[in-house]
Amino acid sequence: MPLYEYELCDGNCVACGGRFTLRRPLSAPELARCPACRKPVRKVISSFNTPTVAKPLSVSDAKKAGFTVLKKVSKGEYERQ
Repeated sequence: MPLYEYELCDGNCVACGGRFTLRRPLSAPELARCPACRKPVRKVISSFNTPTVAKPLSVSDAKKAGFTVLKKVSKGEYERQ
């Protein structure tokens, strides 16, 4: 589920601090009021996490990590490297 950041449209609040983050499903309707103080809120555009691009795994890296590396010999036949 994604995280959504909200802030109060006007004023401040002791209960929510004027800004809060909620985890909500994509299918949930947009939040109109703060769950704590019931004042009107608006969604804040925030940053998001992206996966880091990793280099392709080499045969030696795979062996060091404990994986068994197989090489295709013919149709349906493999042998260890």
